[in-house]
Amino acid sequence: MNIVVVEDDERLGAAMKRALERLTYTVMWLRTGAEALEALRQRDADLVLLDLGLPARDGIDVLREARRMGIRTPILIVTARDTVEDRVRGLDAGADDYLVKPFHLDELAARIRSLSRRSQGLADNLLSGSGITMDVSRLEVFRGPDRVDLTRREFALLQVLMERAGRIVRRDAIERSVYGTETGVGTNALDVLIHGLRRKLGAKAIRTIRGFGYMIPAVDE
Repeated sequence: MNIVVVEDDERLGAAMKRALERLTYTVMWLRTGAEALEALRQRDADLVLLDLGLPARDGIDVLREARRMGIRTPILIVTARDTVEDRVRGLDAGADDYLVKPFHLDELAARIRSLSRRSQGLADNLLSGSGITMDVSRLEVFRGPDRVDLTRREFALLQVLMERAGRIVRRDAIERSVYGTETGVGTNALDVLIHGLRRKLGAKAIRTIRGFGYMIPAVDE
């Protein structure tokens, strides 16, 4: 997933870029509205994280111009402007979501995943791959017609893989998504979770890509 971060604050922009790249996203970090519009014209971006307090041109103006140009790329406003009026103004201008600084990385990641599902026509929160169906909103998982009961962490791990079905997900990215900043997590904790999921979903449901991570095939194999 290609994400464009439009943030003029050097410290925050660099931190967002590092954090998102650790979550396996490809990130282009830009600092002005003009650069953002030029990048959007290329239509390579899957999602834009847009600050409003940009130099020379306000983020709301950039947003409105992008929508006038017919650009339909999902745009998540990330800003310190926290009044109801600011939120309404941003959403009315064409933003798909609105996140107020300071924010937790886990919430940003969740917003990104939600917008990604929506842009792929998965607004009903149904994910599928390798003969498995996951209903994120109902917290239900099915292997074929049979419901599978998972623990909270097993569900979180499976969701990370299902959202990227057909693609390799690095081990460290999975650990950050499942455990966050939690301390005291054993070095083999992820291996135990993977083993448990394979026992419940089938040995071939999750494929190990040695030296990289894991993946769920996009189709049943």
